[in-house]
Amino acid sequence: MVSSMTGFGRGEAAAGDVTIAVEVRSVNSRFLEVATRLPRPFPPRENEIKEAVRKRVERGKVTVSVTIERSDGGEVPLRVNVPAARAYYSLLKDIRKSVKSKESIKLEHLLRFSDIIEQDDEEEIDKDEWALLETALERSLDELERMRSDEGGELQKDLESRIGFLGSEIDRAEELSKKQVPAEKLRLRERITQLINTVDLDEGRLETEVAFLADKIDVTEECVRFRSHNKFFLEALRSREPVGRKLNFLVQEMNREVNTIGSKSSSTEIAHLVVGMKEEMEKIREQLQNVE
Repeated sequence: MVSSMTGFGRGEAAAGDVTIAVEVRSVNSRFLEVATRLPRPFPPRENEIKEAVRKRVERGKVTVSVTIERSDGGEVPLRVNVPAARAYYSLLKDIRKSVKSKESIKLEHLLRFSDIIEQDDEEEIDKDEWALLETALERSLDELERMRSDEGGELQKDLESRIGFLGSEIDRAEELSKKQVPAEKLRLRERITQLINTVDLDEGRLETEVAFLADKIDVTEECVRFRSHNKFFLEALRSREPVGRKLNFLVQEMNREVNTIGSKSSSTEIAHLVVGMKEEMEKIREQLQNVE
């Protein structure tokens, strides 16, 4: 089943005074990229969060956003850098003396120095809060998978329809080519006869050369290979594995065969079919940009 790379999921878990919510967004990307937005104290567990995403997602640019709410307000993870506060206070006193100022040193003067109040880097992650985050993350990934799968189902229907159209068009191209070959053989025979301009023309050799040249305009092999690519494309669409890269490769091969058909044929009708098929394959390529 095809899975889209675009999706959104939200999960929430709560216990006591703590509620943790996780939102996961994914968009198109050639490879898997995982970015996180984590409140304190969770940044040290970033790698574990990314690994949990990697187990569930194969391709796409994924952003994980975590929010935490504590109804009791929680403790502020800040502390006073006492040595810095004393040093700045002493420095301000020296400045006051040097300029012979009588202005008193106030707390607001000290607070202008940003490193007096610093974050507590030693803040530990509560194991219960981490368990809540894990639960919320799994729930958000479940929802993300459902959304990507639903959108993937719609993509699959569209791709199957377009592949069916290409299959019918390649049948038409092959039928037109077969009708074209006898006329081309006659045209080639007339041209070769005119160019040789000799009465000692070997009729057997002429027929051989005409058959050889006519074979060059036959597109049967290209049509057979195109159908083979179509078959593998449909099989891949119904696979349970991520198939985005494989499908892109198959479309490239289809395009190669169609280009060859166009270059071999001198038929205006086949040329129009080729243009239409190339347009359809371009639409398929655009759709595949969103397939995991």
